[in-house]
Amino acid sequence: MTGLGCALFCAALMLLLGVLDRLLLGASLTVYGVLFLPVCLLAAVWVRRSDLVTVPVVVPIAFTLGLASLGGRGDGFGDRAAGLFTALATEAGWLYGGTLIAGVVVTARKVRMMRRRVAARRRTAG
Repeated sequence: MTGLGCALFCAALMLLLGVLDRLLLGASLTVYGVLFLPVCLLAAVWVRRSDLVTVPVVVPIAFTLGLASLGGRGDGFGDRAAGLFTALATEAGWLYGGTLIAGVVVTARKVRMMRRRVAARRRTAG
């Protein structure tokens, strides 16, 4: 999948998971965080090689988008923004963990790709 496709996949899936979490489980932030981890893994595995660098950037944005869909407490924009920032602060472990998973998988894929290139050059040169 392309980098843009990966961004849309992550954003749509986290938005959907956030809405479902709010409707079915009463906005459980722990469940939302746990569901974020496989989304990060899938994004890192499915993105095409030329767009590997986009995944660690996209997944935190998708996390925030989905977190906003959980719905903050309060009526006004300020109350909702404060709720979103509080949730980001309290659920930072899930955010960092998912981003770390995506970063490690993407880095491993990039290293493997670079080793293949070096091996191919050695075969053609030698």
